[in-house]
Amino acid sequence: MNHGPLNEEELEWLDDTLTQYGNDDSVLDVSELDGMLTAILSAPTVLPAAQWQLALWGGEDQLPNWESEEEMNRFNSLALQHMNDIAERLRDAPDQFEPLFGYREMDGKDYTIVEEWCFGYMRGLTLVERTALPAAQQKMLDVIALHGNEESITTLEKMTEEEYEASQAEIGPAALQLYHYWQEQRGAESKTLH
Repeated sequence: MNHGPLNEEELEWLDDTLTQYGNDDSVLDVSELDGMLTAILSAPTVLPAAQWQLALWGGEDQLPNWESEEEMNRFNSLALQHMNDIAERLRDAPDQFEPLFGYREMDGKDYTIVEEWCFGYMRGLTLVERTALPAAQQKMLDVIALHGNEESITTLEKMTEEEYEASQAEIGPAALQLYHYWQEQRGAESKTLH
Protein backbone atom coordinates (compact mmCIF):
# COMPACT_ATOMS: atom_id res chain seq x y z
CA MET A 1 0.00 0.00 0.00
CA ASN A 2 1.20 3.52 -0.77
CA HIS A 3 1.89 6.03 1.98
CA GLY A 4 1.61 9.78 2.22
CA PRO A 5 -1.10 12.11 0.97
CA LEU A 6 -3.22 11.31 -2.03
CA ASN A 7 -2.51 13.38 -5.11
CA GLU A 8 -5.14 15.53 -6.82
CA GLU A 9 -6.02 12.84 -9.36
CA GLU A 10 -6.52 10.19 -6.64
CA LEU A 11 -8.71 12.53 -4.57
CA GLU A 12 -10.79 13.36 -7.64
CA TRP A 13 -11.19 9.66 -8.44
CA LEU A 14 -12.36 8.98 -4.88
CA ASP A 15 -14.77 11.91 -5.11
CA ASP A 16 -16.15 10.71 -8.47
CA THR A 17 -16.55 7.17 -7.14
CA LEU A 18 -18.42 8.36 -4.04
CA THR A 19 -20.74 10.39 -6.28
CA GLN A 20 -21.21 7.53 -8.75
CA TYR A 21 -22.15 4.89 -6.15
CA GLY A 22 -23.65 7.22 -3.56
CA ASN A 23 -27.18 7.08 -2.21
CA ASP A 24 -29.29 9.06 0.28
CA ASP A 25 -27.58 7.33 3.21
CA SER A 26 -23.98 7.32 2.02
CA VAL A 27 -21.00 9.66 2.14
CA LEU A 28 -21.28 11.65 -1.09
CA ASP A 29 -17.93 13.37 -1.53
CA VAL A 30 -14.30 13.30 -0.50
CA SER A 31 -14.74 16.23 1.91
CA GLU A 32 -17.43 14.33 3.84
CA LEU A 33 -15.21 11.22 3.79
CA ASP A 34 -12.31 13.27 5.20
CA GLY A 35 -14.50 14.54 8.05
CA MET A 36 -15.82 11.08 8.84
CA LEU A 37 -12.33 9.56 8.89
CA THR A 38 -11.02 12.40 11.08
CA ALA A 39 -13.77 11.72 13.65
CA ILE A 40 -13.15 7.96 13.59
CA LEU A 41 -9.41 8.48 14.07
CA SER A 42 -10.02 10.93 16.91
CA ALA A 43 -12.42 8.71 18.84
CA PRO A 44 -11.47 7.20 22.19
CA THR A 45 -12.10 3.70 20.80
CA VAL A 46 -10.71 2.01 17.70
CA LEU A 47 -13.27 1.26 14.99
CA PRO A 48 -12.52 -1.68 12.68
CA ALA A 49 -12.18 -0.72 8.99
CA ALA A 50 -14.97 -3.11 7.97
CA GLN A 51 -17.39 -1.19 10.18
CA TRP A 52 -16.68 2.29 8.84
CA GLN A 53 -16.51 0.99 5.27
CA LEU A 54 -20.07 -0.32 5.63
CA ALA A 55 -21.26 2.93 7.23
CA LEU A 56 -19.64 4.91 4.44
CA TRP A 57 -22.15 3.44 1.97
CA GLY A 58 -25.11 3.56 4.35
CA GLY A 59 -25.09 -0.08 5.44
CA GLU A 60 -24.83 -3.62 4.12
CA ASP A 61 -27.76 -3.35 1.70
CA GLN A 62 -26.34 -0.16 0.13
CA LEU A 63 -22.90 -1.46 -0.86
CA PRO A 64 -21.89 -0.50 -4.40
CA ASN A 65 -22.29 -2.88 -7.29
CA TRP A 66 -18.66 -2.42 -8.34
CA GLU A 67 -17.73 -2.67 -12.01
CA SER A 68 -14.76 -4.85 -11.05
CA GLU A 69 -12.82 -6.15 -8.08
CA GLU A 70 -9.96 -3.84 -9.13
CA GLU A 71 -12.23 -0.82 -8.79
CA MET A 72 -13.36 -1.91 -5.31
CA ASN A 73 -9.77 -2.61 -4.23
CA ARG A 74 -8.57 0.73 -5.57
CA PHE A 75 -11.31 2.57 -3.70
CA ASN A 76 -10.62 0.78 -0.41
CA SER A 77 -6.87 1.17 -0.82
CA LEU A 78 -7.09 4.92 -1.52
CA ALA A 79 -9.57 5.46 1.34
CA LEU A 80 -7.20 3.65 3.73
CA GLN A 81 -4.20 5.57 2.43
CA HIS A 82 -6.08 8.82 2.97
CA MET A 83 -7.06 7.70 6.48
CA ASN A 84 -3.42 6.86 7.30
CA ASP A 85 -2.34 10.28 6.06
CA ILE A 86 -4.91 11.99 8.30
CA ALA A 87 -3.80 9.83 11.25
CA GLU A 88 -0.16 10.73 10.67
CA ARG A 89 -0.91 14.45 10.57
CA LEU A 90 -3.13 14.34 13.66
CA ARG A 91 -0.56 12.34 15.60
CA ASP A 92 2.83 13.54 14.34
CA ALA A 93 2.34 16.82 12.46
CA PRO A 94 -0.67 18.69 13.87
CA ASP A 95 0.57 21.88 12.21
CA GLN A 96 0.02 20.11 8.86
CA PHE A 97 -3.49 18.90 9.70
CA GLU A 98 -6.06 20.64 7.57
CA PRO A 99 -9.65 19.52 7.00
CA LEU A 100 -10.33 18.83 3.32
CA PHE A 101 -13.01 21.47 2.78
CA GLY A 102 -14.72 22.07 -0.52
CA TYR A 103 -14.62 25.31 -2.50
CA ARG A 104 -17.13 26.98 -4.73
CA GLU A 105 -16.73 30.01 -6.94
CA MET A 106 -19.60 32.48 -7.07
CA ASP A 107 -19.47 35.87 -8.75
CA GLY A 108 -15.71 35.64 -9.16
CA LYS A 109 -15.11 34.95 -5.46
CA ASP A 110 -14.01 31.63 -3.91
CA TYR A 111 -16.05 30.40 -0.98
CA THR A 112 -15.01 27.70 1.46
CA ILE A 113 -17.64 24.99 1.90
CA VAL A 114 -17.30 23.30 5.31
CA GLU A 115 -20.71 21.66 5.67
CA GLU A 116 -19.88 18.36 3.96
CA TRP A 117 -16.76 17.91 6.11
CA CYS A 118 -18.68 18.70 9.30
CA PHE A 119 -21.56 16.40 8.36
CA GLY A 120 -18.97 13.67 7.75
CA TYR A 121 -17.35 14.33 11.13
CA MET A 122 -20.70 14.09 12.93
CA ARG A 123 -21.48 10.90 10.97
CA GLY A 124 -18.15 9.42 12.08
CA LEU A 125 -18.93 10.19 15.72
CA THR A 126 -22.18 8.23 15.56
CA LEU A 127 -20.12 5.12 14.79
CA VAL A 128 -17.87 5.21 17.85
CA GLU A 129 -18.38 4.80 21.56
CA ARG A 130 -17.69 7.91 23.57
CA THR A 131 -18.62 9.42 26.90
CA ALA A 132 -19.96 12.87 27.64
CA LEU A 133 -17.43 15.62 27.04
CA PRO A 134 -16.24 18.20 29.57
CA ALA A 135 -17.50 21.73 28.84
CA ALA A 136 -14.34 22.91 27.03
CA GLN A 137 -14.34 19.93 24.64
CA GLN A 138 -18.11 20.08 24.17
CA LYS A 139 -17.60 23.67 23.02
CA MET A 140 -15.13 22.36 20.41
CA LEU A 141 -17.63 19.76 19.22
CA ASP A 142 -20.31 22.46 19.03
CA VAL A 143 -18.04 24.41 16.64
CA ILE A 144 -18.14 21.43 14.24
CA ALA A 145 -21.79 20.56 14.91
CA LEU A 146 -22.81 24.13 14.04
CA HIS A 147 -21.94 23.36 10.41
CA GLY A 148 -22.67 19.64 10.63
CA ASN A 149 -26.35 19.30 11.40
CA GLU A 150 -29.62 20.42 9.86
CA GLU A 151 -30.85 22.11 13.07
CA SER A 152 -28.17 24.82 12.83
CA ILE A 153 -29.19 26.16 9.42
CA THR A 154 -31.28 29.01 10.87
CA THR A 155 -28.40 30.00 13.22
CA LEU A 156 -25.96 30.03 10.29
CA GLU A 157 -28.34 32.10 8.15
CA LYS A 158 -28.48 34.83 10.84
CA MET A 159 -24.67 35.21 10.93
CA THR A 160 -22.83 38.03 9.23
CA GLU A 161 -20.26 37.02 6.61
CA GLU A 162 -17.47 37.81 9.12
CA GLU A 163 -19.07 35.66 11.85
CA TYR A 164 -19.61 32.84 9.38
CA GLU A 165 -15.97 32.94 8.20
CA ALA A 166 -14.75 33.09 11.82
CA SER A 167 -16.86 30.01 12.67
CA GLN A 168 -15.33 28.18 9.70
CA ALA A 169 -11.80 29.06 10.83
CA GLU A 170 -12.45 27.41 14.22
CA ILE A 171 -13.27 23.97 12.76
CA GLY A 172 -9.74 22.63 12.15
CA PRO A 173 -8.39 23.72 15.56
CA ALA A 174 -11.52 22.28 17.23
CA ALA A 175 -11.00 18.90 15.49
CA LEU A 176 -7.36 18.87 16.65
CA GLN A 177 -8.32 19.64 20.25
CA LEU A 178 -10.92 16.86 20.24
CA TYR A 179 -8.37 14.45 18.78
CA HIS A 180 -5.87 15.24 21.55
CA TYR A 181 -8.51 15.03 24.27
CA TRP A 182 -9.79 11.63 23.13
CA GLN A 183 -6.25 10.29 22.67
CA GLU A 184 -5.49 11.26 26.28
CA GLN A 185 -8.65 9.40 27.32
CA ARG A 186 -7.56 6.39 25.28
CA GLY A 187 -4.10 6.50 26.91
CA ALA A 188 -5.53 6.85 30.41
CA GLU A 189 -7.93 3.98 29.78
CA SER A 190 -5.20 1.64 28.53
CA LYS A 191 -3.08 2.42 31.62
CA THR A 192 -5.93 1.43 33.94
CA LEU A 193 -6.46 -1.82 32.01
CA HIS A 194 -2.91 -3.07 32.60
